[in-house]
Amino acid sequence: MNPAVIEGFTVIGIEARTGNAREMAGTGIIAKQWGRFIGENLLAQIPNRSDGAILAVYSDYEGDKDGEYSFMIGACVKAAMGIPAGMMARKVPAGHYAVFTSERGPVEKIVVETWQKIWSATNAELGGQRAYSADFEIYDERARDPKNAQVDIYVALK
Repeated sequence: MNPAVIEGFTVIGIEARTGNAREMAGTGIIAKQWGRFIGENLLAQIPNRSDGAILAVYSDYEGDKDGEYSFMIGACVKAAMGIPAGMMARKVPAGHYAVFTSERGPVEKIVVETWQKIWSATNAELGGQRAYSADFEIYDERARDPKNAQVDIYVALK
């Protein structure tokens, strides 16, 4: 895989801590965060959005995929100004990222399947060693129909 070079950018959204073990056991927060983000129409409250895409950002890893991490749902912004109450800004660093495009299908299925491919990928398949700095998912126009979605997942490399 040829990694993509990404310029750093800022995301404003809601964030919480979780881990893959909790998420797989059904006691995590990702589904709840999505429910809140969509249910409260938080995307519309984010000022200075760069575009209409929703981003999910994984950062502040405690080690690797088996540790805790911060999970944020939000939008890329031109400037981190006027952050709404209850939200925060997070900088996604510039760098090299392996890019995985999911299959098309129900969003809850295709995202998990794509992450499973990432977790089992070798460094050669990734195009380098994972950095565990900040990874992100892009939910653009291809993900408007959650029953027939496609997303891109960017995984930071060292």
